[in-house]
Amino acid sequence: MIGSASVGAWIAQAAFWVLVVVGWFRRELGPRSLSVFLLLWLVGIVGLPYIPSGALFITSFTAILDIALVLVVFKGDIRLT
Repeated sequence: MIGSASVGAWIAQAAFWVLVVVGWFRRELGPRSLSVFLLLWLVGIVGLPYIPSGALFITSFTAILDIALVLVVFKGDIRLT
């Protein structure tokens, strides 16, 4: 059964990869910054489960990376209106 936390985790992961691809194609993420974001994501995915109760923070960690990617790729926050 899929709960709202699972859906949020899927959205955070999908948003991360979409933002990485958009940043790469818009040339807002160079090889260095792209490798930093991917390395941070990999460290979070692999490393957090080794911390007691750390697996609970993978979605939050990915969401924080998403926020940083939005700020870098779009040069600020996205306007909704």
